[in-house]
Amino acid sequence: MQITVLRGREHECREIRGLLDSPAGGALLLHGEPGAGRSALLAYAHGHAGDRTPLAATGLPDEATLPYAGLQRLLDPVLDRAAALPGRQRQVLRGALAGEGCPEEDRLALSTAVLGLLAAAGADRPLLCTVDDVDLGDPPTARILAFVARRLSHLPVALLLTAGSDVGAAGIPTRRLRPLGDRDSQALLADRRPGPQPPAPVLAALTVVAAGNPQALADLAAALSTAQWRGQAPPPTVPPPEGALARAYRSLLDRLPGDARRVLLLAALATDPDLDPGALARAFQVVGGSAGALGPAEAAGVVRVDPQGGVAFGRPLARRMVVAAASRAERQAAHLLLAGVLDAAGQRLRRALHRAAAADGPDPALATELAEAAAGGADGWAAAAAALSRAAELTDDPTRAAGRRVTAAGYAWSAGRPDQARALLRGLPRAGRPGRHRPRGPAARRDAAPLRVAPAALTALLAAAASLAGTDRTTALVALMRAGEAVCFSGDQYRYAEVARRVADLRRDGVEPDVELITTLVAGVAATLRGEHAQGGPLLRRAVVLGGRLTGAALTPTALTGAAAAGLLVAVDAAAHRLADRAVDLAGARGELSLLPRALELRAMAEYWLGRHEAAARSCRAGLRVARETGQYTCAGVHLGLLAVLAAVRADRDASLGYVAELGETAMPDSRPYALAQWALAVLDLVDARYADAADRLTGLARPGTGRGQVLVQVMATPHLVEAAAHDGRPAPARAALAVFDRWAGSTASPSRRALSARCHALLAPRGSAEAEEQFRAALRLHPTDAATFERARTELLFGRELRRSRRPRDARDHLHRARQTFTLIGARVWAEQATAELRAAGESVGAPDRPAAGLLTGQQLRIAHLVASGATNREVASQMFLSTRTVDHHLRNIFHRLGVRSRTELARVLG
Repeated sequence: MQITVLRGREHECREIRGLLDSPAGGALLLHGEPGAGRSALLAYAHGHAGDRTPLAATGLPDEATLPYAGLQRLLDPVLDRAAALPGRQRQVLRGALAGEGCPEEDRLALSTAVLGLLAAAGADRPLLCTVDDVDLGDPPTARILAFVARRLSHLPVALLLTAGSDVGAAGIPTRRLRPLGDRDSQALLADRRPGPQPPAPVLAALTVVAAGNPQALADLAAALSTAQWRGQAPPPTVPPPEGALARAYRSLLDRLPGDARRVLLLAALATDPDLDPGALARAFQVVGGSAGALGPAEAAGVVRVDPQGGVAFGRPLARRMVVAAASRAERQAAHLLLAGVLDAAGQRLRRALHRAAAADGPDPALATELAEAAAGGADGWAAAAAALSRAAELTDDPTRAAGRRVTAAGYAWSAGRPDQARALLRGLPRAGRPGRHRPRGPAARRDAAPLRVAPAALTALLAAAASLAGTDRTTALVALMRAGEAVCFSGDQYRYAEVARRVADLRRDGVEPDVELITTLVAGVAATLRGEHAQGGPLLRRAVVLGGRLTGAALTPTALTGAAAAGLLVAVDAAAHRLADRAVDLAGARGELSLLPRALELRAMAEYWLGRHEAAARSCRAGLRVARETGQYTCAGVHLGLLAVLAAVRADRDASLGYVAELGETAMPDSRPYALAQWALAVLDLVDARYADAADRLTGLARPGTGRGQVLVQVMATPHLVEAAAHDGRPAPARAALAVFDRWAGSTASPSRRALSARCHALLAPRGSAEAEEQFRAALRLHPTDAATFERARTELLFGRELRRSRRPRDARDHLHRARQTFTLIGARVWAEQATAELRAAGESVGAPDRPAAGLLTGQQLRIAHLVASGATNREVASQMFLSTRTVDHHLRNIFHRLGVRSRTELARVLG
């Protein structure tokens, strides 16, 4: 039989094949939520059974009260082999399967009889026994099968069981079927619906709705309309009620007692994580139940009840499916009941939401209560968006309803839900177009601006700024700042002049600090892109200072990220890192998830320049996760590109190419993700001595004469471009790029940028010349000793290589030794191997590179080393690790000796 590819179940399939291929017997229990693919895996097993004789049964709820009914169905094809059993066992087995039951004292004999029957049936050909949904059938069968499963090691029998949970599976190998990842989920959708694939936001929305459940994905693929599949209509928010998964959940819930279903619905509708358990208990009492009534639901794996009476849904889809399975009348009654028990002052919004969920038709008073309770997002932006969206539905005035939808869209965008935000704005008239129902007033426009900023293209951003300029200048300036970011992202830098001109037209004296920051930032970026660093540098430094002074209402993640970007452009990396880190914390604290990816991107860039590559990678991974969760695919592309560069710089080929592959064709030429991917590939070319390829990639990142391409990325990559061009013998393009880099580096006060400039000039100087040596030594003097250790080691390696090739091997060795030691200690294995090769070429007899710090220290020493490197005193380390100060002193001396360092500063540099 042909078996469909089981997406995301490769590990389980390997385990099943291993069980089937093994000459010894064995068992495996697969458990997971409805729709997780348990039955599909059993079908996979039958398809790969080979010469095994298949025996199959399914646990049926209708037969749950018939003892041994499931066992009879499984063993019926081989009952003729019962003649080989001892008389007593044969008698007990036939009686149990004939419906006569089994006395307690004969249970062991019955279990042994089943084991013997399987051994006899497998004597000629090995068996494959499968029982689907064993927990739904009769309990005696489940007990017998558990007994057998624990005793198959010497029998030619492979036993596969499936269940909703692993209750009663002690001693049996189990495998929980976890939700599919995003990639497998989207591949399954493509399998189920071949042809043109939908836009990325649609795939992401469906992935979120399905929560990694394979059956939910299959049901969605079958039920979606063409408009929904193409992104022209809002996607569903739950799997279809007529789908196989919904039927499975209804069947599961129908088997629960009535009081358990009523209590379960209340728990499913009480979505507030801060809900007082006492309030939920009062709601349970009203329907004549308690948390104890959820015992059957807990046994079925639907919920978990903690000792304090709190209820948690253990399965991603369970809460939504419980609500979807209830009737409209049941949901209304439950919502009103919950609204009645939420009497605390802090529950105003939740109480109003429950009342609104039970309402039929317009209710202006309730709509106003919802809008007032949601104002400002004090209870979270997601809850505020839901409240304003429902308030719009309950509003009988079309103009006011439209305004509330716009406000709800802004809240949804802040919560990181762009698809919901776009859905709320569908059908509203465009800005500036006359219409009877168009929302009016600065409040509505201010709420719409954050949504327009992220997903819209440059033209829409400029239009939004123009429509807001007369009524809300601050929000218009924010839109223009975002328009500038869009320009830089797309690579159309020549259009930044238009953005700067519009900002200048809106500039006023004596404005708020955040407004002054935006106008100063845009003017500084525009001057920098024109190459006028003498004008742009002071403006950008002013923006950094303003960012550090923000307080009160002016202190926003948007303003902080703007100041951080300014800091990176003038190479004040530590200040840029502080500002970006503060923006990350503030956006997280306020729940403004949509602003996190940009803040994390800037923090990662600052960490790259500070030489903290591992920290930069962590920031990028966090940014990538949030960007994907919030539907910001362009930001996700930037983070993938940065991760590719960071991996390439450390010569981690597999990781870098993996990130580039994830970008795929979504990175458009001239865009920032595309440029970052090309930079990463060029660095890998450089590592492999493909200098011409590296130089060509980096030269093509920007076309300064046209104002197109990624000029800023090319400036960052200039040290790699110069290195490639110097080896390739085509210095002209590198000299042009270095001239741009020099003008920028010279306008900053950054020793690390000037060190890189000096290294570039050394590489382009005649080999063996006094100029080359002078520039290399200048670079080593300029490299900071407390940061960017990796780049200093790269300079030592390049200088040592230059000296060796100039036939000065003795002078080269000191530099190569230092480079090798640093690369080894920070774990840059490939670069350490290059330094080792150069040392051997210089006549030094050296072995393989030493182990990195993690391999030289014990676990406790490594933790102490990291704490000390982060600035902790010995007393603080002792307190955190519950050690004496004397013990910490002893360990620190050993750490210094093993790593070959003499100070805390050197230790911090070694650990990066």
